[in-house]
Amino acid sequence: MFKIVLIIVSLFTLVTTAQTDWVKWGKTEINYEKKDRTRHKDYSYHGGSISELAVKTLANAYWFFISDLDGDNCPFSPTCSSFLLQSVKETNVVQGTLMFFDRFTRDYNFIERYNRYPREKDGHYYDPVSLYTLNVDKIKYIPPSAVVEP
Repeated sequence: MFKIVLIIVSLFTLVTTAQTDWVKWGKTEINYEKKDRTRHKDYSYHGGSISELAVKTLANAYWFFISDLDGDNCPFSPTCSSFLLQSVKETNVVQGTLMFFDRFTRDYNFIERYNRYPREKDGHYYDPVSLYTLNVDKIKYIPPSAVVEP
């Protein structure tokens, strides 16, 4: 008896959920485009000192000739070029450049970076300029196991 009920229920579900000639499945639009997580780059020049304009010119040249052609391959957020611009904007050219080189040499340690940085939801390592400030009151420690929202 149980087998007959099971067969009837199975046939009933097959008949009610089957595709018919008058009800076709709709076409699905497939998008193979990779989402650009970046970082819409700001190529414009805003007022500032000559040294800031020189740094912005170098960053724009790097973005235009290398980064835009190579694609978004940086595992960090923000990218090193964006980090350089932000650090120069928050401090000055000398300190910002030193902060950039310090981060650059530590970020490209392929062996230990996995257990050093917290991650964003999309999997990129979170390493903002605010973590490199020389003001002890502004430093906020984020454990490497944390998942952060930018």
